[in-house]
Amino acid sequence: MKAALLLRVLSATSLLVNANAKSIDHQQPREDSLDDFIKDQQQISLQGMLNNIVDGVVVAGRSDPDYWFTWTRTAALTFKILIERLTRYDLEHYPNVSDDVTDYLKSQAKLQSGDLGEPKFYVNGTAFDGPWNRPQQDGPALRATALTLYARYLIGHAGDSVMAIDVHDHVVDKIWPIISKDLEHIIRCWNQTSFDIWEETNGSSFFTLSASHRALVEGMSLAKEIYLRCDGCAVTAPQILCFMNSFWDVDFMHANLNSKDQRRGIDASSILSSIHTYDPKAGCTDSSFQPCSPRALANHKAVIDSFRQLYAINHGIPQGQAVAVGRYPEDVSHGGNPWYTTTLAAAEQLYLARLQWQDRKEFTIDETSLPFFRDLLPTILPGTYRQSSDPAFFDLVLSAVQKYADGYMALIQRYTPTDGGLSEQFDRNNGVPVSASNFTWSHAAFYTAANRRIGIKGFPWSSWGEPSNNAFKLWQCHSHARVTFHVGS
Repeated sequence: MKAALLLRVLSATSLLVNANAKSIDHQQPREDSLDDFIKDQQQISLQGMLNNIVDGVVVAGRSDPDYWFTWTRTAALTFKILIERLTRYDLEHYPNVSDDVTDYLKSQAKLQSGDLGEPKFYVNGTAFDGPWNRPQQDGPALRATALTLYARYLIGHAGDSVMAIDVHDHVVDKIWPIISKDLEHIIRCWNQTSFDIWEETNGSSFFTLSASHRALVEGMSLAKEIYLRCDGCAVTAPQILCFMNSFWDVDFMHANLNSKDQRRGIDASSILSSIHTYDPKAGCTDSSFQPCSPRALANHKAVIDSFRQLYAINHGIPQGQAVAVGRYPEDVSHGGNPWYTTTLAAAEQLYLARLQWQDRKEFTIDETSLPFFRDLLPTILPGTYRQSSDPAFFDLVLSAVQKYADGYMALIQRYTPTDGGLSEQFDRNNGVPVSASNFTWSHAAFYTAANRRIGIKGFPWSSWGEPSNNAFKLWQCHSHARVTFHVGS
């Protein structure tokens, strides 16, 4: 009985889809309403992610040989989503779950036998041996976060039951070794340059650093929960947070520092940073770049505006309305197109900001965030607006943000094929899908944006256990940490 219950808890490792969920005919015309489109496409995108998992290995895409590989980054982001989904369902009602997460654990332990900065692997788990831009250091941080979420799920699900000891031992023996190896790698390599999320720029990446900070904070909280140590985490996390502050410009967050490229630095990876480090308990803090923070909102505007006149499909769309979003304005890959992932990230940040304001029952507009709000409501003034003081105006502003976010989803609806197969990119001139079809990251981005739209928040990470690094004030940085960054050639 005891072993059977443990097996059921651990087999949940993969979650995933209700075996009785009805199938969707991908060839039928999509519904006209946005709500119906999102409801159907979310199920297509969930299945799209699952279809791209082979024995716990996430492939980037099946249609193109160049994408029949697994990237540590994409795999971790995908399983983070699937694990978050798992935590919302009672296993008693979903007994027919696969072993994907168990297989993922096994595959990642194998991948860790080599250099953790290696980003790309063959589907059989051996490292890609061709020319590539390496190292890339965001993968270990993202994997640590995904597996920390899974460990927390198992511990929470076991509670005080008779299985608690067995679950604790499983976390300590099978999951923590993978997490701790990634955390040790972060501590050792965080202040060394590496290639960014787009695998192109060698420098200090804001996305990599923000993911690393989150991984360390929640990693040391998990270590405390299971009576272990996370040596170096408490010292390194504030150092990373302080260095992240140096990426801020007047109205946007630089994507990379210490690099030799000539790009301005405006980059949608900064929006991806904000949604990855979202914490429903953190408040609108600039230090951890929360979606509702003044800096994140100003950055959202700067990134979006950089694409407004860049793509033909955006021409004629007025300020304050959604446009198609690429990676960065100087992008030339496949002609330099908008991506589904980045356009959906623009929507997700707005949905998350709205959720944060709803929870706090107030929002503050300062000089940094004012231009963002003025795009939506041109006469709005700086100040703190509370739901209790003026509920009608509070709801008006939040509704404007919701409508703005929905505009990005409507663009995705417009440029999604009738079968729901999201590619990597869509053409800047006519919106036709470009590059790999059924791209795992595009499906993952749609799934999470749709979840945020209906109020699914995800899980706190800074306030789970101690310490709460989102409470760390930026003014403390000058006396708290001195950072030496090692710039590669």
